[in-house]
Amino acid sequence: MTPAARLQAAIELLSEIEISAKPADSSAARYFRDRRYIGAKDRRAVAEVVWRVLRRKARIDWWLEFLDHPERGTARSRVLADMAFEGIHPEPDLFKGQHSAYAPEEPERRVIDMLLELKSQFHRDMPPHVRGEYPEWLTPRLSVLFGERLIDEMGAMRDEAPLDLRVNVLKATREEAMRALAKEDIKSVPTPHSPLGLRLGRRVPLVQVQAWRDGLVEVQDEGSQLVALLTDARPGMAVVDYCAGAGGKTLCLAAAMANKGRLVACDVAEWRVDRAGDRLRRAGVHNVTKRVIGGEADKWIKRAAASFDRVLVDAPCTGTGTWRRNPDAKWQLGENDLLELVVRQKDILASAARLTKPGGRLVYATCSLLTEENEGQIETFLASHPDYRVVPVPEVWEQVIGTACPVAGPYLRLSPLTHATDGFFAAVLEKAAV
Repeated sequence: MTPAARLQAAIELLSEIEISAKPADSSAARYFRDRRYIGAKDRRAVAEVVWRVLRRKARIDWWLEFLDHPERGTARSRVLADMAFEGIHPEPDLFKGQHSAYAPEEPERRVIDMLLELKSQFHRDMPPHVRGEYPEWLTPRLSVLFGERLIDEMGAMRDEAPLDLRVNVLKATREEAMRALAKEDIKSVPTPHSPLGLRLGRRVPLVQVQAWRDGLVEVQDEGSQLVALLTDARPGMAVVDYCAGAGGKTLCLAAAMANKGRLVACDVAEWRVDRAGDRLRRAGVHNVTKRVIGGEADKWIKRAAASFDRVLVDAPCTGTGTWRRNPDAKWQLGENDLLELVVRQKDILASAARLTKPGGRLVYATCSLLTEENEGQIETFLASHPDYRVVPVPEVWEQVIGTACPVAGPYLRLSPLTHATDGFFAAVLEKAAV
């Protein structure tokens, strides 16, 4: 593709993402699937532009309004502004050839020229939500949570996340996995907190990596690894991953159990449960039973009540802790979404708690930053479940992980700025013994 055609493709793809209710990666996959003539190198170049725009959309829109762009708020205006931010001049050759974007007219060019002259993408008059690249309606909640660290914390969410892998201890040690990756010229370093984690210096197509195809490693953010480890699943236990999804934490639990014991992976979506099958086979996991449940009133929950040593609830949430990886998600999130999720989380947690046996543990987790989805849910749950108590995370950490605990407790709360992980929350709750 010519640079002009790449530019037009970026405008088209960004437009599709902005009008679609689906995740950006799904829209991109469909866009490129329908245009198989676009090669791998061109796909990467187009996607790089689009994801960069999504990461700094608030800044772009602020400047376009500040400079009175005649067509601000469109995919085209945003892509051209991003081009200016990157120091790319709108030379005539950039708009020549087949499938090219049309050249900027005088009002557009005037704005682009001013953007090219900027010494910084930030301006003293920008409000916090623009500097931090998040929806304005979240400002009161995030201000209470982070205080003076608000801009720094949310600023750490703007940048692209590194690629974290979890070593599958059913097949390799961390050192063995590092050596296997090194044979394919892939440099990795141990993650600072998880004893199972490796962090790559660059993104690689894992489906082409033999270590991944052999099941030695799986993609999993370090924070997600820590949540699974704090479940303290052990060989011979009965464990349930109540909201298993595609099975990332299920795999980690199975490895911790050394394939011994009973591990049930539940989800309300059959397609998600089915999708985990390939991952389980590649990892050499064979102690997992997949179960589709029909919500909180499922009859299986009643039959299986009080029969599990460990129950992990990785609850559906706003995903505000994963915006480094999914920058499009922040612009699709509304306050009503949060309010609906809080109600759903409360019901899910209460339902899953029925599965915990006396003396067992219930771990509640989200990849959210927001208090309503985290500490607020635990406070509500404990008020109506006096038979549960909070086990401080540092106490569990010492028993299960053994390294220096990165939080003071009682809960696990991780953020990109402080811990270089996605944003995560976890609470370990123990049910009173009979």
